[in-house]
Amino acid sequence: MKELTIKIPEGKLEFFMELLKELGFEAAESMEISEQQKAIVRERIKTGKTENFSPWDEARKEFNFKSKV
Repeated sequence: MKELTIKIPEGKLEFFMELLKELGFEAAESMEISEQQKAIVRERIKTGKTENFSPWDEARKEFNFKSKV
C-alpha cells in the first residue's frame, strides 16, 4: 500500500473529506474525533503544566519515524 501526504487549503477540508467518502474510502469516517476524545484533550490543555513539557528537539528523539521512500 502506498502512503500519500497532501496539504489541504483552509476551508476545503470538509469538501475533501466528503469527496473521499463519495469515492468509497473508509478512512474518511475514521478521522472524526469523538466528543469524548475532545473532552480529554481540553482537560489536558487546561491542567497541563509548562514545567512538564519537553522541548520538541528532545521529544522527537523518543519517536520512531518511518522514512518516506
